[in-house]
Order: sequence, then structure tokens, then C-alpha cells
Amino acid sequence: MTLRQQLLRVMYPVWMKLTRLTGKNTVILKNEYGAMPPASIYELGFPLTDGKQQSLSAYKGRKLLLVNTASDCGYTAQYSELQQLSEQYPDKLVVIAFPSNDFKQQEKKTDSEIARFCFNQYNIHFPLAAKSGVLKNKDQNEVYQWLTDKEKNGWNSKAPSWNFVKYLVNEDGILTHYFDPSISPLDEAVQQSLRS
Repeated sequence: MTLRQQLLRVMYPVWMKLTRLTGKNTVILKNEYGAMPPASIYELGFPLTDGKQQSLSAYKGRKLLLVNTASDCGYTAQYSELQQLSEQYPDKLVVIAFPSNDFKQQEKKTDSEIARFCFNQYNIHFPLAAKSGVLKNKDQNEVYQWLTDKEKNGWNSKAPSWNFVKYLVNEDGILTHYFDPSISPLDEAVQQSLRS
């Protein structure tokens, strides 16, 4: 872990309090009317950091928490909270990290470096996608094309505002929530959405 990463990890609780006090990165969006997706998320897949292809259909019947991540971000300590959440709901929830360099080049260069960092520093055991784009452009990952296009998911067009935005898809493949990065994975709003 670099000195920068150590400092970010130590400062994470302070950063979270500060952003919550100022209202920065605290948006929560909800699928209020139960909009159904015109396109199924289960038809999509993604490459893992080891190069293997993973289909989202393998996770039917469980909630999906899809999170765009980065190794050198003020929110990187959320990896610990995401792992804790994954362990808290082992049969009900699958957390999937989508490392991205879309915000100020805060991700490592190679997938193997990312995987090694996540395992060694945060003991991550949930699926880790290969590094890809999450913002709307020609390089956007197809999962994020679905998450950020209401013509595909039924209601949401909001792209990630920064690293560690969390999208929640329910057991039936319906996008139910968007949580900004300053909403901790262990926040009561996230917990409540997982219990419902």
C-alpha cells in the first residue's frame, strides 16, 4: 500500500463525515413506481480480472450491488465495508466491483495489480470485474450502459457521480436504487433496501 493509500484509508472516516455534513455525494435515487426494465440485465456479462467471462444470469434470485471502484480514491476504504456487507448477506446478495479509471485516473494500470491490491489490502472475495469505463462514452462497460440508460433499465439515466457509486438490482433483475459514494455500504438506507 502506498503512502497515499495509507493516508486515504486513515482519513476515510473524516472524509465521510465531512461529505455528509456538506451534502456532497449523498444522492439516493429509488425506483419509486417499480418500473420494469425493457431489457434484461441477465443477458449481460463482464470479464473478471483473471480474464474469465462472468454472466449476470448466474446470480438470478439474489440482489446485486454493482459498484464502480478505484484503488487511489478517498472512498477506497469502502472495500472493507463492501466485503462486510457481502459476508452479512451471503445467500441474498452479490457485490460486484467494477474498477474504473474514469475519475482522475485513480485506478491501477493492470487487472492483476487491481486484484492483488484488493485481496492483499481488503481481503476481497466478491467478484472483481476487469477495469472498464463506467461513464457514458464509446468505452462504457455494457453493464453500466444498462444501469445508466432508462430505455434499458426502465427509469434511471444517472451515471456515477464519482467512484464508489452503488446500484442495487433486486432478485428479479429490477434496478431499485442508486446510492452516491458518500452513502456507506453499511448505511441504514442500504441495509433497509437489502432487507426489503
